[in-house]
Amino acid sequence: MQNQLLAIMLLPLAASVVAGLGGNFIGRAWSHRITIASVAVACGLSINIALGFAFGGLEAANITLYNWATLGGLKLQVGLLIDSLTVTMMTVVTFVSLMVHVYTIGYMKDDPGYQRFFSYISLFTFAMLTLVMSNNFLQLFFGWEAVGLVSYLLIGFWYKKPTAIFANLKAFLVNRVGDFGFLLGIAGVYMIFGTLDYAPVFQQVVQGFQDIDIPVSETMVWSGITFTCIGLFIGAMGKSAQVPLHVWLPDSMEGPTPISALIHAATMVTAGVFMVARMSPLFELSEVALNVILVIGATTALFMGFLGVIQNDIKRVVAYSTLSQLGYMVVALGASAYSVGIFHLATHAFFKALLFLAAGSVIIAMHHEQDIRKMGNLRKYMPITYITSLIGSLALIGTPFFSGFYSKEAIIEAVHHSRLAAADYAYYAVLIGVFFTALYSFRMFFLVFHTEERMDKHTRSHLRESPAVVWLPLVLLAIPSVIVSWFIATPIVSGSFFGDAIFVAKEHDVLSPMVEGYQNVWGLGLHAVQTLPFWLAASGVFVAYWFTVVKPGWRSVVDKKLSLVNGVLRNNYYFDKMYIDYFSAGSVGLGKKLWQWIDAGLIDSWIVNGSAKTVAAISGQVRKIQSGYLYHYVLVMVVGLLAFLGWVYWHALAG
Repeated sequence: MQNQLLAIMLLPLAASVVAGLGGNFIGRAWSHRITIASVAVACGLSINIALGFAFGGLEAANITLYNWATLGGLKLQVGLLIDSLTVTMMTVVTFVSLMVHVYTIGYMKDDPGYQRFFSYISLFTFAMLTLVMSNNFLQLFFGWEAVGLVSYLLIGFWYKKPTAIFANLKAFLVNRVGDFGFLLGIAGVYMIFGTLDYAPVFQQVVQGFQDIDIPVSETMVWSGITFTCIGLFIGAMGKSAQVPLHVWLPDSMEGPTPISALIHAATMVTAGVFMVARMSPLFELSEVALNVILVIGATTALFMGFLGVIQNDIKRVVAYSTLSQLGYMVVALGASAYSVGIFHLATHAFFKALLFLAAGSVIIAMHHEQDIRKMGNLRKYMPITYITSLIGSLALIGTPFFSGFYSKEAIIEAVHHSRLAAADYAYYAVLIGVFFTALYSFRMFFLVFHTEERMDKHTRSHLRESPAVVWLPLVLLAIPSVIVSWFIATPIVSGSFFGDAIFVAKEHDVLSPMVEGYQNVWGLGLHAVQTLPFWLAASGVFVAYWFTVVKPGWRSVVDKKLSLVNGVLRNNYYFDKMYIDYFSAGSVGLGKKLWQWIDAGLIDSWIVNGSAKTVAAISGQVRKIQSGYLYHYVLVMVVGLLAFLGWVYWHALAG
């Protein structure tokens, strides 16, 4: 199995190097053939290993490849940890990446950076696989930073576009804030456990360990494990775009649509959710950290959903949907329903990739117009994109029997059973979020595919379904968006699927009351009509239909009535203004003042230039002694001799 695992991880890297360094030599066609073939092989091997875990009796393996360095008692190793959690992520990442690779052939066919783009997305896949397959914090951090670096390159792929450069720099800087917390968390792990390898850390947790106290003041100390968990979660907040470190994700839409799908569905934003689930033994030791996670996740799920309602850019609607759904996953983690969080991560990867790629199909047909107010009735021209978009939207809002229904329902029920202090707030937040998810999803769907045609005549005359290389990935993603939960919902919720890969303390177990209901996924779907989330979602669809199809004029009336709220939403709760106009500008202003006072004033003027001026002044005075007259020199010698004799005489008397 080790050779298969190395192939899964290294094939995308090798293909990236070939396409990146030899792209001009091998040409456009071979660039996509090599990268697609490498990811296809990785996907096939990942599915094979996943089936082995599910049906073939494969067991978890912790493999050390080699020792990278030894620092005293600390061994820095490169290795692989393969268990049910890892293979789930491997399968999701490689499958979605494969669909994006194929889709890119059609979407980027006229782009001059064609080979470079394929190199980047293969490198992105390698970075994410490195992250999820690692067996230690050092390798995890390498994959963590590699994902951030490649996202910077991809968001700013069109580097001649100022907004793209601003967006990738914004993403990079915001994630540096999160990564600082992540480093503190890793340092806390080493401080408490004395190692950076997962296995001995988790073993100490199970067998018992000695927590440490971190003194904050004379009367206050922090728990070391709480400090460590919150530090790790701050890292997750950056990667998985949780409030207040969420501001980079909507701007990531400046990159090409295929990378938007990959970032939002299966790679960067899922890294934080996966990391917290992987570290479940640590987080179970701190209820403070779990409550923080609940509050942050619930706030993101609800308030980012509000923003989706007022967006008019088709990609930004889907982007704010991602923010909201990430909040749902984080809520599940905070409620100790880690397996359910990964469950929603997996289902969300399929239907979110589908929605992004469908949006890209629409953008191609509309000659790169992205304003949904300039579309309408596209179902007439794009039947495949229409049907697949409908499937993705139904899965997103949690329609019974679709994949998203089972995972979202499990999150809501899990937080409802939680006894943590923040659980009530989180429960009502995710409930209200159900309504707004349906509202913004179907507002976009109706405006794009229904209502009257609002595009110009030239665009209308060229409207047609996208080529097969574009719509085929949509069809392949639509299938798991419908059926994947039928097969995995029961084993995931019951806990039999992930087994020892996820640890939950008995006092935090929220899934046991739900196991019986998930034994029959068909009965659960039929029972949905008796639940509040179903009617909230149905109400959201109805309101969207009423305001976009039946009474579209009412929208302007509501906007006027809610102008104050609308202004806050249009400005994204003023986070960008606060960061750019106050925090960033204030930091730059402080830097300028420090430069003026310390660098220019103290160092340059006083230390560097001041010392030179002092030497020059002394030299100027000493120079006057060199008059050139003999009697001046004799006088100085006599005065010096008298002074010396006086000094000797004084010391003689003193002795």
